[in-house]
Amino acid sequence: MSRARTWRVAGIDFEHFHMGDNLRMAFDHPNVEIVGICDVSAEKMASSIENFSIPPEAVFSDYRRCMESTRPDIVLLCPATARHAEAVEQVAPFGTHIIMEKPFASSVAEADRMIAAMAEGKRLAINWPLAWYPPHVTAKRLIDEGQIGEVVEVHFYDGNRGPLWHLADKVETSPEEVAAAKPHSWFYQAELGGGSLLDYLGYGTTLGTWYQGGRAPLEVMAMRHVPEGLEVDEHSITVARYGHGLSKFETRWGTFTDPWTHQPQPKCGFVIVGTDGTIANYDFEQTIRLQSRDCPQGKELDVDVLHEPFQNPIQYLLHCLENDLAVEGPLAPQICRIGQQIVDTAFESARQGRSLPLLG
Repeated sequence: MSRARTWRVAGIDFEHFHMGDNLRMAFDHPNVEIVGICDVSAEKMASSIENFSIPPEAVFSDYRRCMESTRPDIVLLCPATARHAEAVEQVAPFGTHIIMEKPFASSVAEADRMIAAMAEGKRLAINWPLAWYPPHVTAKRLIDEGQIGEVVEVHFYDGNRGPLWHLADKVETSPEEVAAAKPHSWFYQAELGGGSLLDYLGYGTTLGTWYQGGRAPLEVMAMRHVPEGLEVDEHSITVARYGHGLSKFETRWGTFTDPWTHQPQPKCGFVIVGTDGTIANYDFEQTIRLQSRDCPQGKELDVDVLHEPFQNPIQYLLHCLENDLAVEGPLAPQICRIGQQIVDTAFESARQGRSLPLLG
């Protein structure tokens, strides 16, 4: 039996705290070696250096030196949203596969730059953590099985108390730390792609596009609430008009509780309406609710147990590479691009205060 290949992985740009989570997935994979990490801020890398026993010679402040010294097969990228295209254009020429942490980009134009920058034969995957939640994967299986007929509506509400209330591995901060960090965090800077709409809307529109079989809306309208003293929104509501009906996507920083501790009200997750039934699939829950023609009163179903290689983005991308498969589903740039079109149109609709045809 041939020995399994060891894949070399580097983490570059720690602006999004999900880098710690993604590095943990790489660290836990038996066929992955973390060969380098890189950020201009040594402080942002400190917890990862400790958690994953990263030696000093594998820690960099310049991406070029990191790439040239470590020669990774796969790069994990977690830059600020407005820097996604720039980051891919910097790293892609080294001929590496890339997992970009959500969202896709801050605009369709930047998403297209990312796609164009990839070297021939190299995979670009966009990681949406919700894509690995058993309730949402179970919902897609039921849709594919025809359990609710054709999907005609997707209702999405999601968010958390706010991006500064927790660090990697969901380690909680304090109100004092949140208040002190807001003036300095890219999450609250418009020019860097901050705000709940750009942070969370892509989750709903990308998975919503997946649930709707890749169909795109015709028209989008949105409103945002920007609290006094801030330059970005903490609440947004988007309505998308399709040829077959309306769908709604709502984002919220400032939920009463975080959904991974206690589900707030409204619950975070999805309600999907089909021609022959409905599904309610909420984040982190162990059951989903299905209505069908055979069971109009509805029933609770246990969520699917996810098995390797469909538990996280590291497993999945290695599966694609080892079996010469295209990246599919909500990680695929083609699906993510439609989600990004909706986000772009929603942002511009909120700015102009009117509905707009789908942009891009």
